[in-house]
Formats: sequence, C-alpha cells, structure tokens
Amino acid sequence: MKTRITDFFSSLSFRNKVMLISITCLILPAISTFTAYNYLTKDAVKEQAIISANNELKLKEEYLNKIFEDMLYILNFIQMDSELSHLLSDSGKNSDFYERFLNEKKIQKVLDTVTLLGQNSYVTIVLKDGKTYTNYSATDYDPKNLLEEEWIQDLNKVRGYHSTWLAPQPTMLKSEKKRSPFQISVARALRDGSTIYGYAMVTIPGYKITDILKGTDQEHGVILQNEEHIMVANYGEMAEQMNEEINHHVANIIKLNGNKYLINRYEVSIPKWELVSFIKYDKAVYSINSIFKKVFVVQNAAFILFLLLLTYLLRKVLNRLVYLKRIAQEVQKGNLSTRSKLAGTDEIGTLSTSFNQMLDKVNEMMEQNTRTESRKREAELAMLQAQINPHFLFNVLNSIRMKVLIKRDRESAEMIGSLSKLLRMTIDKNKGMISFHEELEINQDYVRLMNMRQKQKVDVHIEVSPYTYLIQIPRLILQPIIENAIIHGLNQSAGTVIIRAFIQNETFMIQIEDNGIGMDKQKIDVLNEQFKEIGWEQAEPMKKASGFSSIGLSNVYERMKLTFGEKFSMKIESELGKGSIVSMCIPIERSQNNV
Repeated sequence: MKTRITDFFSSLSFRNKVMLISITCLILPAISTFTAYNYLTKDAVKEQAIISANNELKLKEEYLNKIFEDMLYILNFIQMDSELSHLLSDSGKNSDFYERFLNEKKIQKVLDTVTLLGQNSYVTIVLKDGKTYTNYSATDYDPKNLLEEEWIQDLNKVRGYHSTWLAPQPTMLKSEKKRSPFQISVARALRDGSTIYGYAMVTIPGYKITDILKGTDQEHGVILQNEEHIMVANYGEMAEQMNEEINHHVANIIKLNGNKYLINRYEVSIPKWELVSFIKYDKAVYSINSIFKKVFVVQNAAFILFLLLLTYLLRKVLNRLVYLKRIAQEVQKGNLSTRSKLAGTDEIGTLSTSFNQMLDKVNEMMEQNTRTESRKREAELAMLQAQINPHFLFNVLNSIRMKVLIKRDRESAEMIGSLSKLLRMTIDKNKGMISFHEELEINQDYVRLMNMRQKQKVDVHIEVSPYTYLIQIPRLILQPIIENAIIHGLNQSAGTVIIRAFIQNETFMIQIEDNGIGMDKQKIDVLNEQFKEIGWEQAEPMKKASGFSSIGLSNVYERMKLTFGEKFSMKIESELGKGSIVSMCIPIERSQNNV
C-alpha cells in the first residue's frame, strides 16, 4: 500500500504534487477541526443546556425559599414574641373570664397581623390545655384534630426551637380542597423553658407550590422531593417513573421510554428537600444546537469556497512552472535559441531570468571554446612555422657536430649540440606539454648559444625546488622571457639571470630576474594593466614570427592563458637601474603536486 502511494505520488507532475499537498494540508486540518468541533459542540451544547435549566431551576428555588422563609418567620414570631408567648403560656392560668377574653382577642389580632405577610398562610396553635387559636374559621377544620396526628409525638422529641417540615398531606381546610388537593406544613413545639405548653403549625395550600413548579411547556417537569418520596410534582404519573430513574442515576442525562432527558437538581432551604427538573434533551438543546448547526454550515461553505479559490490560484501560479518546463524540454532537444518570456520579481520570475542567462552563457562558452581551440592550433602552427625546415637543419647540425668533434673543437661541438637540442624540442609535435626540468635544460642550452654570440657572457643561476621538476608546462615559455632579459634588460652585456621556481599554496611560482637596466614605473604599469584587461578568451592571436626572439611576452602570456585559464597570472616588476622580475603564478592540479 505504501509503495503504491509512493509510486502514485512520484508519477505526478510538480504542479499536481504542489496542488495535492496544498489541498491535503487544507483538508486534513479542516476534517480534524470539524471532528473536534462536533465533539466539543456536543459538550458545549450539553453544558449550556444544563446551565440554562439550572438558571430556571434556581429561579423556582428562590420563589419556594421565599414562601418557606415566610412560614418559618411566622413560627419564629409566635415563639419569640415575648407578649404573644406570655399570653399563650398563661392563657389557662388566668381565672378572670373577661381578662381571658381580652387576651384571646389580642392573640387573635396578632395572628391576623402576622399572617398578612404569609400570603394565605394558615396558622394553627393548639395548647396542652385544649385551647386553640387559628386565623381561619373553625368550620373549615377543627384544630384539635392535630393532637391526633402521629407527627405530634415527634415534635416532643425535637429539642430547642427546631421546626419539623411535614410531608405533603391532603388539604385539611374545606374551603381550599377544590383549589388544592394537598398542603405543606411546618410545625414546632411551643416551649416555656423546657416545658412544652402547646404546638404551632403554619400551612400553605399546595397550589402555591405547583404554580411555581409549572413549566413553560408540557415536556418540562419539576419535582419537589426528599430522600423518601415525591413531595410535589407537576407531571403526574411521569413524575413517578422519572423519580425512580433519578434515584438510581446521578448522571445529568437519563433514558426513559426511549427518550433522553436532561436532569438538574437544586437543594432548597428545607433540609434534605430538593428540586429536580427534567426535560427532553432534544428540546433542551434545540435552540442552542440550531445555532451551532448554522455555524457549521457557514464554515463548510467557507471551506469549500476557499478550497476552490486555492485551487484556482495554485493553477494560476503553477502554470508558469509548466511553461518553464516546456522551455527546458525545448533546450533538452538541442534548441539553445529558445528563451523564456516569463518576467517578475518572484522566485519563478528570477528562475526564468537565470535560465535565460544560463542559455546565453552556454552559447557564449561554446563560441569561446571554439575560438580557444582555434587559437591553440594557430599558436602551435605559428611556433612550428617559426622554424626553417627544422628536420633538415637538425640532420645537418648533427653532421657538423660530428666533424667538429673529430677535429677536437669541443667548444664548437657543445654549441652545435645545444642548438641541436633546441631544434629537437621544436620538431616534436607531440610535446605540447613538457616537464619543468626539460624546460630548464632547453633554456640553459639557449643561454650557451647566446653567450657564444656575445662578447660578454650572461650568468644563469637556477634556484629551483626539486618538487617542481616534474610539473608539466607548455614548452618554450621561459625562452622568450630570458631572451628579452638578455637583449633588452642586459642590453647584450654581461649580467646575471636568476630562474626561481617553487610551490606555494597549490600554485607553481616561476620568477625570472635580471640585473639589467630595468624600466620606469609608467611602462611597467602599462604592461601589467594590459595583462589584467586582456582575458584569455580575448587574447589576440600571436603574430607570425620569424624566430625565437620575436615571439615575445605576448606569446607567452597568450599560451599560458589558453592553457591554464583565468587562474593564471603574470606580473612584471622593475625599477630603473635595478633590473626586472617577471613572475608567473600557475595553478597546479593536486595530482601534479603529489608527484
């Protein structure tokens, strides 16, 4: 599989590779983002739905707590108000009938006043001596019946001023039974010190609770429950089933009858009582989920739009590379005259310009190589033509040398031998390059010949490193320089010519120094400037020469440039009255250096 993918990718063009990589790098993050977005959206939707349900449940809890606090306030007032507490605890002790009547009126007035804050709260006070006080008519309910309730005994066990919240009970007041089938009450034992002298109960009709618990729709239910059973619910039989599921699960989402429900809990001020809301999950997250879906659709549309835009722009840019490829294919076929017409300052434009410059340079180098080879042939031919029938002269000179030796004229024989060696080097066409020590021997013979022509002799000192002997150089490059030193530098007078050679920094250094008349600075600068300005490809072909002495420095410079290229350099140093030094810097290959 991996090999197939690699082969497929390798078979694509560069443009298609770039487009494939770009689109892949766009699609993969998009898919990852959409996947993460979908996953995180579910959590965010769920969390937001829980928060929304909690806020609604908290509002209901605040309303309920307000009602429950009002009920506790009434109980606390009955217990804590000193006047009312005194009247209740002494109600049976006073023997004066009229005074008892007045006290009962005061108690009744206080109850009526207090319950104005309670919003239809019903207060029942039952004393141990059988006296009862209520803020409702005795025809609605006989308060003495409270003493028969089982929970009355539980009040005796409660210490201090703690109250007991009673589970929802059937409504005891006849006038409220139609509106509210149940009631919620809180009761407390009335104490004078540690002595219980009666009981007080505050009751509210159940509709006040159910009105608060009602949801905005039929699919939203709220339960008021404790640890044992449901207190109040607004969802009928569904509440019973839901209560069983809620008590068996602590999760925020449960399944019931094939539907998912979102569950929220909130504790109220009554200990161990709590509000529990439930709503179908789809209903709870509908509005939030619809927003996320719209955002998702917009993101998808934007992604597709940008993908199309990216594809278009990539094609637009990469078409320039395709054009450049066609130009390269034309060059590959041998058409070096074709040129790219792309322009611009970007990388492709720069590449196009460089490609055209490269083609221009290739054409120039091909023409240059053609000229160079032609000049090499001309230089070799000119040097050979400088000899006058060398084979004939060589044979004649050997015959003369033998006759001179027979006559025992050794000096003349040596001169003829030197001339013979010099001619031998010009005859051998295969020796375009010779070793440096052969070049030295040729020039020693040449100086001997020159000394025989002149009245005053020239001394030649050779200061050469043995590591330079085998280095290959063009033949007859020292002779024209030595000739100029003898004829022009020493003016055919006695003098000294020093030949130095050594290797320095991968460069073969040759210096030819004379102690002649020298040259002025202006002439030296002109000569050196000519060497700098004339490139090896621009060097003029050497003029036809009639002999060695006329080849000159220009011939040496041209031959060396043609052989070694730009790395070769030649320099003349001179000072009037102090002689001249001709220096040549010849690049050498590592193989020659090792030899």
